[in-house]
Amino acid sequence: MSAADRSEARKPEAAEPGAGKPGGGKPEAAGPEAGYASRRPARPPGVLRSYLRAARRGRGPSRPQGPSGTLPPVELVLPGLTVDRRRLARYVRLCGGEPGEFLPPAYPHLLAFPAALALMTAPGFPLPALGLVHIANTLTRLRPIRADERLTVRVRTADLRPHPRGTAFDLLAEVSGDTDGDLLWHSAGTYLRRHPAEPGRPGAATPPPRPGGVAPPFAEAARWQLAAGAGRRYASVSGDRNPIHLHPWTARPFGFRRAVAHGMWTKARVLEALGPELPAAVRVEVAFRAPVPLPSEVRLALDRAPDGRSTAFTLTGAADGRTHLRGRAEAL
Repeated sequence: MSAADRSEARKPEAAEPGAGKPGGGKPEAAGPEAGYASRRPARPPGVLRSYLRAARRGRGPSRPQGPSGTLPPVELVLPGLTVDRRRLARYVRLCGGEPGEFLPPAYPHLLAFPAALALMTAPGFPLPALGLVHIANTLTRLRPIRADERLTVRVRTADLRPHPRGTAFDLLAEVSGDTDGDLLWHSAGTYLRRHPAEPGRPGAATPPPRPGGVAPPFAEAARWQLAAGAGRRYASVSGDRNPIHLHPWTARPFGFRRAVAHGMWTKARVLEALGPELPAAVRVEVAFRAPVPLPSEVRLALDRAPDGRSTAFTLTGAADGRTHLRGRAEAL
């Protein structure tokens, strides 16, 4: 754990989903979700402590365990969070940008991470946290967030379900203004615990193919060389030290021959590349189709809508053309 990370664990910081209330006026942050117990820790959960709990549990059983195989109905609320500007600068540069007045669109994910990890390593959570794979993420920014704003973060898990490749669940987070309570940003991430599907288990069958159609005319926008240590560098900034991202020897017990890039880092790099094209209020949906092995070279391609309100994008392997990431950024 770096000095910057230890500093973050000691002082409040910030987080990811939910949506604004329908209708006119400013969106407001949601209160406790129905059926969830809201908890407000005295200080942000320590990432190191959560990883120690995860290590004690180890890889654990592959399939859901615990009371009736359900997710604990707990929501963590972290008020009064502030952003460490040095950490922010490291993050922005790692994603290929330069620090500015506002948070990058994906940065609140880092602010929610300590609470998310605490939930996923708490007693009673039905899946081991080590080795989880991020397979999809949708973030919604209702307005740009200034780097000096005080924020409140809410994080919870939901919808534990069978998946063709194992067991999946959603991680939901919200960021609101600490003073006025306005909802500023929210996201929903889907995580997968890989294991062989059980015959006859609901959701175990291969999903039907999507309707056919003509692929959009993507145009190459950039090529990136991703170094072998990219996962370790992002881990030092984000706190996400999932073993699958660090070294080949830590990734192999979870089914990967090489370390793989963090999905949210690849998404953040795409958003940084879009830069000024992104609307102030925007929704960005991404499916992480295949892990990005490290090291590798990847190709970013874009398809901009004629009206300028949306941009579709893909990230593919430069050598084999394999699609690693596919998504769309759309103005609200």
